[in-house]
Amino acid sequence: MLEKILSLDTQLFIYLNGLGSETYDGFWLFMTKQVNWIPFFLLLFYLIYKKLGIKQTLYLLLFVAVLVAATDQITNVFKFTFKRLRPCSNPEINTFIRVVQVRTSFGFFSGHAANTMAVSTFLYLIFKKQFKYFGFLFLWPLIFAYSRIYLGLHYPLDILSGYLCGLITGYAMYKAYQWAIKKEIISEGKKNPIR
Repeated sequence: MLEKILSLDTQLFIYLNGLGSETYDGFWLFMTKQVNWIPFFLLLFYLIYKKLGIKQTLYLLLFVAVLVAATDQITNVFKFTFKRLRPCSNPEINTFIRVVQVRTSFGFFSGHAANTMAVSTFLYLIFKKQFKYFGFLFLWPLIFAYSRIYLGLHYPLDILSGYLCGLITGYAMYKAYQWAIKKEIISEGKKNPIR
C-alpha cells in the first residue's frame, strides 16, 4: 500500500514538475526565497498593528516566532526519521525531471509548506472576523509550496504532509494564544477592578 502511494506521489510530481519551462524558472526561483516575501510580511504586520496596537502586535509576533520554531523542529524530526530523498537527489528520477535547484537535505516533509500553513492558520483563526478577505492569506502557502515542486525539491506528499503539520501546529498555537489572552484579560481585571 505504501509503495503504491509513493509511486502515485512520484508520478504526480513528475507531471507537475514537467509543466515548468525555462521561461518561468526565474519567477519560481524568486517566489521560493523567503526574503522576497518581506513586503508581504510588512503588509501583514501593518494590518495587525492597525488592529491591535504595538504592544499586542509584538505579543502576537512572539507566538508566531514560537510557532515557527516548533514547526521547524517537528519538520526536522520527520526528515531525519524518514530520510526520504528529495526528487532532485533521487537517482531514479533526477536524470529526466526538471531540476532547477538542488538541496541535499532530506525532503519529507516540506518545512516551507509546514511553516507557511502554520502561520496562515494561526493568523486566519485570529483575524478572520476582522478582515473580510483574510482567507486569501492561504494563497501564500499554496504559491510558496508549489515553487518547491516546480524547482524539483519536493514531492506533492511532502507538501501535503507539511500542510497537515502546519494546520495542527497553527491551530494548537491559536488555542494557546486564546488561553494567554484570556488569562491576561482576567489578570488585568483583577489589577483594575471595575467599580
